[in-house]
Amino acid sequence: MSEIRAVMEWTFFREAQPPDDVQQMLVEGEHLIAAYKTVRDVATITNKRIMIADRQGITGNKMEVYTIPFKSIVMYSSENAGAMLDFNAELELWTLAGHFRLKLKKGVDIRKLDRIIAHHIL
Repeated sequence: MSEIRAVMEWTFFREAQPPDDVQQMLVEGEHLIAAYKTVRDVATITNKRIMIADRQGITGNKMEVYTIPFKSIVMYSSENAGAMLDFNAELELWTLAGHFRLKLKKGVDIRKLDRIIAHHIL
């Protein structure tokens, strides 16, 4: 019987300035492309990966950072907001590590994210 894994999910609210501390996490040859505000943090996209910070606890001092390397993405889908009352778009990523869903609020350009991902995985 195959194992059923939970889908990890985050919501991107709007484009944002990358946090200052993200620069110290980059490797040689890696540079920032975009950043998006999440619930308590900012997700950053580089030429090598998607990094999503998850602050934890009441004070937010503890932080876990999820990294999705572009080289691990084996398939993805994008769904734009269709109807007048449907304001969200979605990106789903299938990787070697699991399944991820990025919900994009109104105003986040899904086609920009489509181009970034396609450029780095194709």
